[in-house]
Amino acid sequence: MKHPIINCEVITIQQKIFHPIPMLELPSTKSNPSVCESREPILNITEIHPRIYSRSIYFEQQIPNSLQSIYLRQNAYEKLIEAISLLPEEYSFILYDGYRPLQVQQHLFKLFSDEVRKSHPDFSEDKILEETLKYVAFPSVEPNKTSPHLTGGAIDLTLGDKEGNLLDLGSVFDEMSVKSATRYYEHHPLENEEALKNRRLLYNCMTTVGFTNYSEEWWHFDFGNVTWARRVNSAEAKYGAVKSIIETHQIKEYRYYESVY
Repeated sequence: MKHPIINCEVITIQQKIFHPIPMLELPSTKSNPSVCESREPILNITEIHPRIYSRSIYFEQQIPNSLQSIYLRQNAYEKLIEAISLLPEEYSFILYDGYRPLQVQQHLFKLFSDEVRKSHPDFSEDKILEETLKYVAFPSVEPNKTSPHLTGGAIDLTLGDKEGNLLDLGSVFDEMSVKSATRYYEHHPLENEEALKNRRLLYNCMTTVGFTNYSEEWWHFDFGNVTWARRVNSAEAKYGAVKSIIETHQIKEYRYYESVY
């Protein structure tokens, strides 16, 4: 009697996507990866897959110069397609943000900083900055300090059901609380078992294909930028900052900063 051939690799991956999230370390600021700009194009990836839904969160919030569509570098987009192939069929990805113009990054940094200042009137300016940086990167195009979203190599996303309805991941997007830390429910598993399972699923699908996660935000993943390079101990990042011209909330034109300055 012949036995069916079992694809052990597929079984292993399908088991892995529900594994606990490992300890995450902040990327070392001591490492100094060089940026070798690949000049990969930035793609509009809205409506590119039946199980990937786009919800441009900052456009919904009417933030000036925000983008109505989600944009990513080509290889990061290809990695996202790999990740959705690992996701069980009853789930979907819901994308909140990808490439982010510098003006939007500046607006968000001030917005978050003002919120910290308002919530913690006893904080010094240094403490306000420290707390703000947990949730939003400083707006910078310097090669080794580039805000991740300015490169087109960062993506903010969550899980949905097959119809694109939001699932429970334990905190809302951009929530400034301890519950936004990726491993929060690994430490408090009985508090929200559904959120624990969903965070594991999102984390493992994304990291299996090469993305890295920011430990303070379960929704944020990087590929190809300096932050990613520091996490994977790479001496080189392939995505630097991108300068864009925005018209009617879409990218009209963009240039790599190396060709501008």
